[in-house]
Amino acid sequence: MIVQNACHAQQSRKGVVTILVIWAIAIASIVVAATQVLAFREATIGRESISRVQARWAARAGVETMIAIMEWHKANPDPDDALALARDLESNALGSVETGTWDIRHFIDGQEWAGPLDENSKLNINVATRMQLLELPNITQDVVDSIIDWRDADDQPLQLGAEADYYRNRGQGYEPRNGNFRSIAELELVAGAWSQYVRGEDWNLNGRLDPNENDGKRTMPDDNANQKLDAGWSQYLTASTRPITVSATGEPRLDLRKATTQEIISRTGVDSIQAATLVSYAKSSRANMSQILGTPLSQILTSSTPSNATGAGANRTGRSSAGRTPASATPKAAANAIKNLDPKQLRLVLNECSLVNTQTSQANAGKVNLNTVSRGLLRDILQLDTRFADSILSRRISKPKGIVSLADIVDLPGATQEQLLILGQVADVTSSVYMISSRGRADTSGAETEIVVLVDCSESPVRILEYREP
Repeated sequence: MIVQNACHAQQSRKGVVTILVIWAIAIASIVVAATQVLAFREATIGRESISRVQARWAARAGVETMIAIMEWHKANPDPDDALALARDLESNALGSVETGTWDIRHFIDGQEWAGPLDENSKLNINVATRMQLLELPNITQDVVDSIIDWRDADDQPLQLGAEADYYRNRGQGYEPRNGNFRSIAELELVAGAWSQYVRGEDWNLNGRLDPNENDGKRTMPDDNANQKLDAGWSQYLTASTRPITVSATGEPRLDLRKATTQEIISRTGVDSIQAATLVSYAKSSRANMSQILGTPLSQILTSSTPSNATGAGANRTGRSSAGRTPASATPKAAANAIKNLDPKQLRLVLNECSLVNTQTSQANAGKVNLNTVSRGLLRDILQLDTRFADSILSRRISKPKGIVSLADIVDLPGATQEQLLILGQVADVTSSVYMISSRGRADTSGAETEIVVLVDCSESPVRILEYREP
């Protein structure tokens, strides 16, 4: 009996030990499993972090490549090829580094293009006229007046506009800048300028079609899912462009207000009488380069308003009127028989010289580049004659190296003096600012990230105006 009790006790102890061992193994298994899950998660997070870093630096490599190309073209300008930079940027819009790739593209005129977006394909909002602003889609007179009130220097509202009192009374927490817009996003602060009008489908203002901008109403913003980007007013307007202070030959542009006749002769090939005429004209308060483009040199000292003449280019370049002096010319001009600029001289004067009034907002705003301007802007917003606008588009398509000077369009159908004066005030053939939307992709995981950079390449070194990362 004693022996049996001892056996039972021993068996009970073995059972307890077995249970404890099983529990220990179970707990250890749980700990090991938890450790494995945690380690897996940390490894996954680590791999994702590494992938994001790889994607980021691939995107950054794309940005640096674009900037390097811009720097090279600044150091090696080709005055006879207006599209040399654009072609090189497009050719390098796709590239790779050891751990990833970059992809740079943009939308314009409903089409996707490789390379950065030329901001000079748009009209600078700081110099856009009331009539031009009224041509924007879905805009009203009160919004136009409020835009002008935002950028003008006074606090007196226009008829339907809004000045400081309007914003204060509505508790907006801000007042109009009374100066130039600094970004297109700032336009959304203006009374009535709602985001859906300013941005359209381009909700992040990067100039390219993102997945959430092409999925209908599933995610913001609402879009028509047609594989095209409707960027609202931002596809026509910019606040970023800068004046071109360097000519196509790489030299600083000659300021006709300060230049001597000898400097003008040396840079443009004009004769001494023509140079003296340009100097005299530059001293007048109304002097501007558009007048030189649209008015024969023999008439420029007496012409103050655009004529209604039709016909394109012959009497502007002197092919039929060189040496002729109008009856209204001054006695001195008549005695010297001022010759109109021939095509080569006009091209050099327009490309090598400048006439910028530093007291106006135009001194800080770039012009539209005829080589990249959107069809919609040229035809619908700038208020050009349709025939003239279409002629410009046809001319740039027919020239593989682009339009190298505004002088190249004076012989086009519809190029009246009036049309040339309108165009000369807002257009040029070079660009200063680009938006680089570089999307990097990691090779290991396919992770993506995007860097958006606004760069000013009008001078060397290239300046970064804006830098955005998600």
